[in-house]
Amino acid sequence: MSGSNHNEKESVSNWREGIYTNFENEMSYGDYLQLDRILSSQKRLSDHHDEMLFIIIHQTSELWMKLILHEIDAARRSILQNELEPAFKMLSRVARIQEQLIQSWDVLSTLTPSEYMEFRHKLGRSSGFQSYQNRLIEFAFGHKKASVLSVYQHQPELYQQLQEALHAPSIYDASIMALAMRGLPVDPACLTRDWSQDYRPHKSVEEAWLAVYRNVNQYWDLYELAEKLVDIENRHQQWRYNHMMTVERIIGHKQGTGGSSGVKYLKQVLDHRFFPELWSLRTQL
Repeated sequence: MSGSNHNEKESVSNWREGIYTNFENEMSYGDYLQLDRILSSQKRLSDHHDEMLFIIIHQTSELWMKLILHEIDAARRSILQNELEPAFKMLSRVARIQEQLIQSWDVLSTLTPSEYMEFRHKLGRSSGFQSYQNRLIEFAFGHKKASVLSVYQHQPELYQQLQEALHAPSIYDASIMALAMRGLPVDPACLTRDWSQDYRPHKSVEEAWLAVYRNVNQYWDLYELAEKLVDIENRHQQWRYNHMMTVERIIGHKQGTGGSSGVKYLKQVLDHRFFPELWSLRTQL
């Protein structure tokens, strides 16, 4: 027994050897991640236990959204430069991030209607509907609505950022340009359209993608790009559906705190497609 204790102590001593412990003049893990700022940002407005869950779910979702925007923006630049392969890694990462967002609704769904009603009134008019990063993601995917910008007029810098995103080509627009750069017959009107308008399906784009899917060996990189985009849209739809079901589970068909119709609105957006031709071509093949 004494020999065993000696070995355990020696093992602990060896483990500690070389571990840096003096951080008076060095950057620590907490310093690098600014954990003092992050972990002090969960400020409940009520005394209810479950408000902490509500805050953390939404804060972590916004962090994941920030990373999605970081990756999507880089992928779009890569595609516009006709460098598709680097974009594949970024888009794969987006799909993995989306899995985290999808599963977050499972955690929030542990909040019961009775529990939520204990602090819902403290939210005032704040609502997830106002998430500007969610709007930026939708814009980056090609779903444009100028009318939603009115929510952000009280924040001039943010309003300007959203305006710029509204008028910029989406990742799908960039992908359509990639089709044209490879000599596929895309109508020029699709390449010079008003980027601030919601994308509408076009026959020439569907024909171009059909050519890619019918000649996979010739257009392998474009084929891979298309499937990455389908992965992203598929997961975004799962996220939307889980969002809708979680809201219905917790508040039923009540109006949202920000004035939206709640579940009714969330059900409507489930019918929207970001990359319509990548879905319609499956019927044509």
